[in-house]
Amino acid sequence: MKAYVFPGQGAQYVGMGKELYDNDATARELFEKANDILGFRITDLMFEGTEDDLKQTKVTQPAVFLNSVILAKSLGDEFKPDMVAGHSLGEFSALVAAGALSFEEGLKLVSARAHAMQKACEAQPSTMAAIIGLPDEKVEEVCAAIDDVVVPANFNCPGQIVISGSMEGVAKACEALKAAGAKRALPLKVGGAFHSPLMMPAQEELAAAIEAAEFNTPICPVYQNVDGKPHTDPAEIKANLIKQLTGAVRWTQDVEAMIADGADEFIELGPGNVLQGLVKKINRNVSTSGKQ
Repeated sequence: MKAYVFPGQGAQYVGMGKELYDNDATARELFEKANDILGFRITDLMFEGTEDDLKQTKVTQPAVFLNSVILAKSLGDEFKPDMVAGHSLGEFSALVAAGALSFEEGLKLVSARAHAMQKACEAQPSTMAAIIGLPDEKVEEVCAAIDDVVVPANFNCPGQIVISGSMEGVAKACEALKAAGAKRALPLKVGGAFHSPLMMPAQEELAAAIEAAEFNTPICPVYQNVDGKPHTDPAEIKANLIKQLTGAVRWTQDVEAMIADGADEFIELGPGNVLQGLVKKINRNVSTSGKQ
Protein backbone atom coordinates (compact mmCIF):
# COMPACT_ATOMS: atom_id res chain seq x y z
CA MET A 1 0.00 0.00 0.00
CA LYS A 2 1.18 3.52 -0.82
CA ALA A 3 1.64 6.17 1.87
CA TYR A 4 2.38 9.70 0.68
CA VAL A 5 4.19 11.90 3.19
CA PHE A 6 4.72 15.67 3.18
CA PRO A 7 7.62 17.57 4.79
CA GLY A 8 7.45 20.56 7.12
CA GLN A 9 9.40 23.71 7.84
CA GLY A 10 13.16 23.28 7.49
CA ALA A 11 13.02 21.37 4.19
CA GLN A 12 13.06 24.56 2.08
CA TYR A 13 15.88 25.55 -0.31
CA VAL A 14 16.34 28.32 -2.88
CA GLY A 15 15.14 27.10 -6.29
CA MET A 16 12.48 24.77 -4.90
CA GLY A 17 9.54 24.32 -7.29
CA LYS A 18 11.18 26.15 -10.22
CA GLU A 19 11.49 23.10 -12.46
CA LEU A 20 7.82 22.33 -11.81
CA TYR A 21 6.83 25.93 -12.65
CA ASP A 22 8.89 25.95 -15.86
CA ASN A 23 7.76 22.58 -17.20
CA ASP A 24 4.15 22.09 -16.13
CA ALA A 25 1.38 24.48 -17.25
CA THR A 26 -1.04 23.34 -14.52
CA ALA A 27 1.64 23.84 -11.87
CA ARG A 28 2.43 27.31 -13.22
CA GLU A 29 -1.23 28.27 -13.01
CA LEU A 30 -1.42 27.16 -9.37
CA PHE A 31 1.79 29.01 -8.44
CA GLU A 32 0.40 32.20 -10.01
CA LYS A 33 -2.90 31.71 -8.20
CA ALA A 34 -0.89 31.43 -4.96
CA ASN A 35 0.89 34.73 -5.72
CA ASP A 36 -2.53 36.37 -6.08
CA ILE A 37 -3.94 34.84 -2.87
CA LEU A 38 -0.89 35.78 -0.79
CA GLY A 39 -0.61 39.29 -2.23
CA PHE A 40 3.10 38.98 -3.04
CA ARG A 41 5.18 36.93 -5.48
CA ILE A 42 6.23 34.05 -3.30
CA THR A 43 7.52 32.33 -6.45
CA ASP A 44 10.26 34.99 -6.76
CA LEU A 45 11.44 34.21 -3.21
CA MET A 46 11.24 30.45 -3.78
CA PHE A 47 13.07 30.43 -7.10
CA GLU A 48 15.55 33.29 -6.75
CA GLY A 49 15.40 34.66 -3.20
CA THR A 50 18.05 34.38 -0.51
CA GLU A 51 18.20 31.74 2.21
CA ASP A 52 17.32 34.46 4.71
CA ASP A 53 14.18 35.32 2.70
CA LEU A 54 13.10 31.69 2.79
CA LYS A 55 13.85 31.30 6.51
CA GLN A 56 11.10 33.73 7.53
CA THR A 57 8.26 31.60 8.90
CA LYS A 58 5.65 33.62 6.97
CA VAL A 59 7.50 32.70 3.73
CA THR A 60 8.80 29.24 4.59
CA GLN A 61 5.49 27.66 5.46
CA PRO A 62 3.49 28.64 2.35
CA ALA A 63 6.57 27.92 0.18
CA VAL A 64 6.98 24.34 1.43
CA PHE A 65 3.20 23.81 1.29
CA LEU A 66 3.02 25.02 -2.33
CA ASN A 67 5.92 22.87 -3.48
CA SER A 68 4.35 19.76 -1.91
CA VAL A 69 0.73 20.31 -2.92
CA ILE A 70 1.49 21.35 -6.50
CA LEU A 71 3.73 18.28 -6.87
CA ALA A 72 0.82 16.08 -5.78
CA LYS A 73 -1.54 17.81 -8.22
CA SER A 74 0.99 17.53 -11.06
CA LEU A 75 0.89 13.72 -10.69
CA GLY A 76 -2.75 13.70 -11.85
CA ASP A 77 -4.23 10.18 -11.93
CA GLU A 78 -0.90 8.75 -10.79
CA PHE A 79 -1.60 10.16 -7.31
CA LYS A 80 -3.52 7.31 -5.68
CA PRO A 81 -2.72 7.32 -1.97
CA ASP A 82 -3.92 4.61 0.37
CA MET A 83 -3.01 6.91 3.26
CA VAL A 84 -1.26 10.26 3.82
CA ALA A 85 0.56 12.10 6.59
CA GLY A 86 2.55 15.29 6.95
CA HIS A 87 5.18 16.43 9.43
CA SER A 88 3.89 19.52 11.29
CA LEU A 89 3.17 22.07 8.51
CA GLY A 90 3.15 19.09 6.12
CA GLU A 91 -0.15 17.95 7.63
CA PHE A 92 -1.84 20.84 5.77
CA SER A 93 -0.21 19.68 2.51
CA ALA A 94 -1.44 16.13 3.19
CA LEU A 95 -5.00 17.37 3.83
CA VAL A 96 -5.13 19.34 0.57
CA ALA A 97 -3.57 16.49 -1.43
CA ALA A 98 -6.18 14.10 0.01
CA GLY A 99 -9.06 16.45 -0.80
CA ALA A 100 -10.00 17.37 2.79
CA LEU A 101 -9.24 21.04 2.00
CA SER A 102 -9.27 23.00 -1.24
CA PHE A 103 -5.99 24.42 -2.56
CA GLU A 104 -7.17 27.98 -1.86
CA GLU A 105 -8.49 27.24 1.64
CA GLY A 106 -5.34 25.28 2.54
CA LEU A 107 -3.04 28.09 1.40
CA LYS A 108 -5.01 30.71 3.34
CA LEU A 109 -4.83 28.59 6.51
CA VAL A 110 -1.10 27.96 6.09
CA SER A 111 -0.48 31.67 5.59
CA ALA A 112 -2.59 32.49 8.68
CA ARG A 113 -0.71 29.81 10.68
CA ALA A 114 2.67 31.19 9.58
CA HIS A 115 1.81 34.78 10.52
CA ALA A 116 0.34 33.71 13.88
CA MET A 117 3.42 31.63 14.69
CA GLN A 118 5.79 34.42 13.66
CA LYS A 119 3.95 36.81 15.99
CA ALA A 120 4.16 34.34 18.87
CA CYS A 121 7.89 33.88 18.25
CA GLU A 122 8.50 37.64 18.26
CA ALA A 123 6.47 38.12 21.45
CA GLN A 124 8.67 35.79 23.49
CA PRO A 125 12.20 34.61 22.60
CA SER A 126 12.17 30.82 22.59
CA THR A 127 13.94 27.94 20.89
CA MET A 128 14.23 24.21 20.14
CA ALA A 129 16.99 21.57 20.38
CA ALA A 130 17.52 18.09 18.93
CA ILE A 131 18.22 15.33 21.45
CA ILE A 132 20.00 12.27 20.09
CA GLY A 133 20.37 8.88 21.72
CA LEU A 134 17.77 8.70 24.50
CA PRO A 135 14.45 6.81 24.70
CA ASP A 136 11.26 8.87 24.37
CA GLU A 137 10.26 8.18 27.96
CA LYS A 138 13.54 9.50 29.37
CA VAL A 139 13.27 12.76 27.41
CA GLU A 140 9.68 13.21 28.61
CA GLU A 141 10.71 12.52 32.23
CA VAL A 142 13.64 14.98 32.19
CA CYS A 143 11.61 17.76 30.53
CA ALA A 144 8.81 17.32 33.09
CA ALA A 145 11.31 17.92 35.91
CA ILE A 146 12.59 21.26 34.53
CA ASP A 147 11.11 24.35 36.22
CA ASP A 148 10.96 26.42 32.98
CA VAL A 149 8.82 25.80 29.89
CA VAL A 150 10.25 22.87 27.89
CA VAL A 151 8.47 19.91 26.28
CA PRO A 152 9.21 17.13 23.77
CA ALA A 153 7.94 18.62 20.49
CA ASN A 154 8.88 16.24 17.64
CA PHE A 155 9.15 12.48 18.08
CA ASN A 156 10.98 12.06 14.76
CA CYS A 157 12.29 8.49 15.04
CA PRO A 158 13.61 6.26 17.82
CA GLY A 159 16.50 8.07 19.50
CA GLN A 160 15.81 11.44 17.85
CA ILE A 161 13.51 13.89 19.60
CA VAL A 162 13.28 17.67 19.34
CA ILE A 163 12.48 19.61 22.51
CA SER A 164 10.89 23.07 22.54
CA GLY A 165 10.41 25.88 25.04
CA SER A 166 11.82 29.01 26.63
CA MET A 167 15.52 29.82 26.14
CA GLU A 168 16.19 28.95 29.79
CA GLY A 169 14.05 25.82 29.76
CA VAL A 170 15.73 24.37 26.68
CA ALA A 171 19.22 25.22 27.98
CA LYS A 172 18.50 23.53 31.33
CA ALA A 173 16.95 20.51 29.64
CA CYS A 174 19.93 20.10 27.28
CA GLU A 175 22.31 19.96 30.26
CA ALA A 176 20.09 17.53 32.15
CA LEU A 177 19.59 15.30 29.10
CA LYS A 178 23.34 15.16 28.43
CA ALA A 179 23.83 14.18 32.07
CA ALA A 180 21.17 11.49 31.57
CA GLY A 181 23.16 9.98 28.69
CA ALA A 182 22.10 11.80 25.52
CA LYS A 183 24.77 11.44 22.81
CA ARG A 184 24.09 14.98 21.61
CA ALA A 185 21.89 17.96 22.49
CA LEU A 186 21.97 20.35 19.54
CA PRO A 187 20.36 23.82 19.64
CA LEU A 188 18.43 24.42 16.41
CA LYS A 189 18.34 27.61 14.34
CA VAL A 190 14.59 28.17 14.50
CA GLY A 191 12.35 31.18 15.01
CA GLY A 192 10.81 29.94 18.23
CA ALA A 193 9.30 27.18 20.34
CA PHE A 194 7.04 25.41 17.86
CA HIS A 195 4.74 22.69 19.24
CA SER A 196 5.01 23.97 22.82
CA PRO A 197 2.70 25.87 25.21
CA LEU A 198 4.41 29.09 24.03
CA MET A 199 2.45 28.76 20.77
CA MET A 200 -0.86 29.18 22.63
CA PRO A 201 -1.45 32.74 21.28
CA ALA A 202 -0.93 31.42 17.73
CA GLN A 203 -3.25 28.48 18.41
CA GLU A 204 -6.03 30.77 19.60
CA GLU A 205 -5.64 32.96 16.50
CA LEU A 206 -5.58 30.00 14.10
CA ALA A 207 -8.46 28.14 15.77
CA ALA A 208 -11.02 30.66 14.49
CA ALA A 209 -9.70 30.37 10.92
CA ILE A 210 -9.74 26.55 11.03
CA GLU A 211 -13.26 26.48 12.50
CA ALA A 212 -14.49 28.78 9.71
CA ALA A 213 -12.86 26.78 6.90
CA GLU A 214 -14.75 24.14 4.94
CA PHE A 215 -13.32 20.65 5.43
CA ASN A 216 -14.40 17.62 3.39
CA THR A 217 -14.01 13.88 3.93
CA PRO A 218 -10.57 12.99 2.52
CA ILE A 219 -10.13 10.34 -0.19
CA CYS A 220 -8.04 8.25 2.23
CA PRO A 221 -7.15 8.25 5.94
CA VAL A 222 -4.95 11.13 7.16
CA TYR A 223 -2.61 10.10 9.99
CA GLN A 224 -2.44 13.15 12.23
CA ASN A 225 0.47 14.35 14.33
CA VAL A 226 -1.24 14.84 17.68
CA ASP A 227 -2.24 11.20 18.19
CA GLY A 228 -0.49 9.20 15.43
CA LYS A 229 -3.86 7.79 14.32
CA PRO A 230 -5.84 7.74 11.04
CA HIS A 231 -8.72 10.19 10.65
CA THR A 232 -11.37 10.80 7.99
CA ASP A 233 -14.01 12.72 9.97
CA PRO A 234 -13.77 16.47 9.14
CA ALA A 235 -14.68 17.53 12.69
CA GLU A 236 -11.94 15.34 14.19
CA ILE A 237 -9.43 16.55 11.61
CA LYS A 238 -10.20 20.19 12.49
CA ALA A 239 -9.87 19.60 16.24
CA ASN A 240 -6.54 17.80 15.80
CA LEU A 241 -5.18 20.55 13.53
CA ILE A 242 -5.93 23.14 16.20
CA LYS A 243 -4.24 21.04 18.92
CA GLN A 244 -1.21 20.51 16.68
CA LEU A 245 0.27 24.00 17.22
CA THR A 246 0.89 23.38 20.93
CA GLY A 247 0.98 19.56 20.82
CA ALA A 248 3.82 17.22 19.89
CA VAL A 249 4.43 15.88 16.37
CA ARG A 250 4.24 12.11 16.92
CA TRP A 251 5.92 11.18 13.64
CA THR A 252 7.27 7.84 14.87
CA GLN A 253 3.74 6.82 15.87
CA ASP A 254 2.33 8.04 12.54
CA VAL A 255 4.76 5.92 10.53
CA GLU A 256 4.42 2.86 12.78
CA ALA A 257 0.61 3.07 12.53
CA MET A 258 0.71 3.39 8.72
CA ILE A 259 2.99 0.35 8.49
CA ALA A 260 0.72 -1.60 10.85
CA ASP A 261 -2.19 -0.69 8.58
CA GLY A 262 -0.43 -2.04 5.48
CA ALA A 263 1.87 0.71 4.14
CA ASP A 264 4.95 -0.78 2.48
CA GLU A 265 5.85 2.12 0.16
CA PHE A 266 6.42 5.68 1.40
CA ILE A 267 6.62 8.49 -1.18
CA GLU A 268 7.76 11.93 -0.01
CA LEU A 269 6.35 14.89 -1.95
CA GLY A 270 8.10 18.20 -1.38
CA PRO A 271 11.53 19.74 -0.90
CA GLY A 272 14.31 17.58 0.55
CA ASN A 273 14.32 13.95 1.63
CA VAL A 274 14.29 14.21 5.44
CA LEU A 275 11.12 12.15 5.86
CA GLN A 276 12.48 9.29 3.75
CA GLY A 277 15.44 9.10 6.15
CA LEU A 278 13.19 9.14 9.22
CA VAL A 279 10.91 6.43 7.79
CA LYS A 280 13.95 4.18 7.17
CA LYS A 281 15.14 4.75 10.75
CA ILE A 282 11.69 3.75 12.02
CA ASN A 283 11.48 0.65 9.79
CA ARG A 284 14.22 -0.25 7.32
CA ASN A 285 12.07 -2.89 5.59
CA VAL A 286 9.76 -0.45 3.80
CA SER A 287 10.43 1.16 0.43
CA THR A 288 10.99 4.94 0.25
CA SER A 289 11.21 7.39 -2.64
CA GLY A 290 10.47 11.04 -3.30
CA LYS A 291 9.69 13.83 -5.76
CA GLN A 292 10.92 17.40 -5.35
